[in-house]
Amino acid sequence: MLYHLFKWSVVSPMLHLYFRGRLYGAEQVPQQGPLIVVSNHASDFDPPMVSNCVGRPVAFMAKAELFQVPILGQAIQLYGAYPVKRGTGDRGAIRAALAMLENGWAVGVFLTGTRTADGEIIDPKPGAAWIAAKAQAPLLPVSLWGTQKILRRGQRFPRPVPVTVRIGQPIAPPPSLERAALESVTQECAAAITALHNLGR
Repeated sequence: MLYHLFKWSVVSPMLHLYFRGRLYGAEQVPQQGPLIVVSNHASDFDPPMVSNCVGRPVAFMAKAELFQVPILGQAIQLYGAYPVKRGTGDRGAIRAALAMLENGWAVGVFLTGTRTADGEIIDPKPGAAWIAAKAQAPLLPVSLWGTQKILRRGQRFPRPVPVTVRIGQPIAPPPSLERAALESVTQECAAAITALHNLGR
C-alpha cells in the first residue's frame, strides 16, 4: 500500500509533469510471473522511474550505505529496495532478490552495477543474468534517456529536463549458470538497451 501511495502521489506526477516524461513499450511488460528488469543507470532518480513505468512493483538493489542515510534509507526500503555491498559479490543480496521474486515482485538490476556519466552501457555485469538463470525468469530491457542531466554535481535541486523511458521485448533467461550462457544473455541485454537508448527522445 505504501509503495503504491508513493508511486501515484510523488513519482508519477514528477515523471510525467516535472520531467515531461515519455514512455514507449509499456505493453511489452509481463504483468505476472517472475521478472528481471535490466536498465542503464545515470541518476539516483532512475529506480523509481523504472518502477513507475513498468507498471508493477520492482525491487532494486541499492548500495548498503544508502540505508544509513536518515529518511532516504527508510524511503527506499519502503519502495522495495534491498542492500548490496558493492564489489563483494554479496550472496545475501542475491538471496534477497530471489526472495522478492518468490513474493511476487519484479527485481530491478542496473546492468553496469553503478551510474555512468552519459547513461551508456559500459562493462555490463552478469549479475542480472545469474539471477534470471537461477529463477528462470525473463529479463526486460529498459532504457532511460536524459536522466543524467537531472542533478549535476553541485546542484541541490533536480532540473526539469525531458526524460524518455523505452521498454523492449523480454529476453529469455540463460539456460544454465555456465559462464558462457550468462555472458551471452548479458551482452544481449546490453545491446537491446543500447538500441533503445540510441532512439533518443
